[in-house]
This record gives sequence, C-alpha cells and structure tokens, in this order.
Amino acid sequence: MAQLTIGLIGCGRLAELGYLPALAAVRGVRLGAVADPDLVRRQRLALLAGRLGEPVTTHPSAADLLERAHVDALVLATPADAHLPDAELAAAAGLPVLVEKPPAGDAAGAARLAGLDPPPWIAFNRRFEPGNAQLRAAVPSDGPVHVQLEIRYRRRGWAPHTVADDALLDLGPHLVDLARWLLATEIRAVAGAAVTPTRAGAELRTTGATVRIDCATDRAHLERVELRDPSGRVIARRRTGGLPAGVLARLPGGRGPHPLTASLTRQLTAFADAVHGGPALGLGTAADGLAVMQVIDAVRACAAADGRPVALPEAEPAQGHHRGHDRGRDARSEWRSPRPRAGW
Repeated sequence: MAQLTIGLIGCGRLAELGYLPALAAVRGVRLGAVADPDLVRRQRLALLAGRLGEPVTTHPSAADLLERAHVDALVLATPADAHLPDAELAAAAGLPVLVEKPPAGDAAGAARLAGLDPPPWIAFNRRFEPGNAQLRAAVPSDGPVHVQLEIRYRRRGWAPHTVADDALLDLGPHLVDLARWLLATEIRAVAGAAVTPTRAGAELRTTGATVRIDCATDRAHLERVELRDPSGRVIARRRTGGLPAGVLARLPGGRGPHPLTASLTRQLTAFADAVHGGPALGLGTAADGLAVMQVIDAVRACAAADGRPVALPEAEPAQGHHRGHDRGRDARSEWRSPRPRAGW
C-alpha cells in the first residue's frame, strides 16, 4: 500500500497534543505539510514534527498548502467557522478530508459540508475509544434503555489559542454523536435543555431510549458513559478522568502521551484505510455531522423555550447497524487497532 501524505490545517493545541503524535503512530501515513495563519504556531508545529522524524513544509493557509505542497488528504483541525471554506478547496481539488468536530457552527453550515463532492468525513473520535466500542456491544437488542453521557474539562487548563465556543458547541457534538452511535438510531426530540456559556444539558429522546447529556468547560476533566435498564440497574459503564487521574498526571513521570492520542491514532488509521479505498470503519460521515448539528440546534431551541420539548425532522436511520442488529459480535470489529511505527 502506497504511503499516504497528510496535510494538517490548524496548528493549535489539538494538532500539537493529538494529531501530531497520532500521525507519527500510524504506519503508512506521514505528515507532509501544515498550515496556520499564525507564523509562530505553524513554525512550532513544524519543529515538533521534525523531532518526530517528519520534516514538513509550512503554509499560511489551506489554499497555499494545496497550491505548493503535494498531499493526498487533509485533516482540518481548525475552528468550526473555517471548516467549510477549506473543505470546499479540498473538494475542488478532489482530496479526501477529515474535518474536526463540530463540523460547523450550526446545521445550515453542516448541510453545506454534506453537499460537497466528495463529502468529508467528520472526526468524532470518541467512537474510537475501545471502552465505548464495548459499551456499544452491551446495548440491549430490545427493550428500553437509559443512557447518561457526560464530558467536562477546564478550558483554561487546555489553553486553546483561538476557540471560544460555548460548552454546547465545544463538547455537545461528542455526546450527541455518541448517543446516535451507541444506540444506532436517530434522536427524535429534545427536552429539558439548559444552556449557558460554560455548561449545557438536555434529554435526548429516541425510539426505545432516553439519553441524558451534560457538558461543562469549567470543571475538572471527566468523561462518563453509563447504560441503565428501566429499573435503574447499571448494564455497563465507563468513566475516565476525575480528580485522581488529574493528580497522577502532575506527578513526576505521570505524564505520558495525551489521552486523545490513542483514539486519534485509531481514527486516522480508519481514515487512511478509507482513502485507500477500504471500508471506512467507524468514521463519522458528513451526514452524521449534519444529524448531530440538527440536534445541537434543537437543544438551543429547547433551552430558549424554557425546556419545552422540540421535535426533530424525520431522518434516515443512523449509518451503520440498526439498533439490535449484530450486537453480539466482537465490538473491536468497529475499529482497527493502530499500527505503531517502529521506534514510536
């Protein structure tokens, strides 16, 4: 299989802590060029890439990168409002694109992304956490189920360079996509929503399931996924982060690769396979991105209506298996193990 050369657009914290080490860990993939309007950021990322054995060219924009560098595909790790214009450039060049979440600031922007030819893939990396794949397999094939999903972190500790999205746009797409992906069904309505700049929560209703989502950008890092039956009995759960993990990370020798690296490595492996014509195992599609942003818009409308339910338009079934179909198979079949490069 020929080596795949990636162009990375956006040289912020996600690129530095996540995509750079993840790209170095995937066999048959190399980072060839980076772009960012900030000279210091793009030069810093190029320096870090060089230390990992990946000399790259630097560019002030996606347009300049596409004109001057040879790449086979793009990863857009930029703020949401920059996704559409850069994805349009890539589509015009016929290049495959992986767009970071959120795909756009709202459903209208996500619909324009989905209308591109070729349409991009959307980077919903929580699908590629092995524990979440195992939880997906644990969802009952019939009968009601209640799902609780939570992500929180302290944004000032992450120290983003430019992104200042509210909690719903920052973290909500992860939770909505997880709900659709875990249950393999669409969200039919939203109720009980509350949205502030730093916190958001809502109840998502599907056929046969209810999902509670909560997110915050002003609390210690924690990610929680929990499945319960109608009696309240826990079927399966997964929890990462929390205070003990934060304390350990600050101890000497406690800092290893960023937790994002593992899921991004698996996601990039799936992206590379898809670019080479293989199955896009687990990758979010542009249609998934549109469905997620329709839910995000509905959460905002529900919050503006003091929590009164807001129905979503009828949609095609979520991509992948319908709920209950083939749940018994090995959950690992939904993602491929990363193939570390020698010496990483």
